[in-house]
Amino acid sequence: MITKITGKLLSLADDSATLAIEPFEYDVSIPEYTRRQLQSQLGDVVSLHTIHYLEGDPSRGRVTPKLVGFISEVERQFFEMFCSVDGVGPKKALRAMGRPVQDIAVMIEEQDAKGLSSLPGIGAAIAERIIAKLRRKMSKFALLVAAKQEYSAEVKRDVVEETYSALLTLGHSSPDARRLLDDVLKTKKKFSDVEALLAAIYQQSHGKSSPLTP
Repeated sequence: MITKITGKLLSLADDSATLAIEPFEYDVSIPEYTRRQLQSQLGDVVSLHTIHYLEGDPSRGRVTPKLVGFISEVERQFFEMFCSVDGVGPKKALRAMGRPVQDIAVMIEEQDAKGLSSLPGIGAAIAERIIAKLRRKMSKFALLVAAKQEYSAEVKRDVVEETYSALLTLGHSSPDARRLLDDVLKTKKKFSDVEALLAAIYQQSHGKSSPLTP
């Protein structure tokens, strides 16, 4: 299993990237959102988190090895989960991921079937299946996905996720919980545990309605 590939980015097509790793060149399938992220890095050495699978019908001997690549490991994890929904699969998932993973995860979490069905290849029926299977598994994807959304090395991902879950338990909606977290995490301060992060959210919201009493 090839889980990561690093090489010089030679070219970009609509749905693939070509990387040079001497003495080979590798063609990696990518979603539109990843292609946009890579546009400014032509000629640079880049790393992609990959999934290696066989495309085609093995019973007829018609299979083609494929590599699918993403900027972050979390995006790869989301892709694998997305593909697990009946009726999706790698090809359809790649087409659908023209928007940031965070945006798609929020639509799933908030049961926005109309928004999901607007993604390429995802109709109303598949949107409902995606929501039914994945909506309770989207927290970490809805919170921190792309590199630009990694707020601080001083705040561990599991602390953010547990704080998010705590805010939901306290009665906050998903959008409100994310907003409260975003406001505090953007300060780039160190938060070692859930209690410290909740305290900072309370302090920053002082003078407004308390985040602990929605």
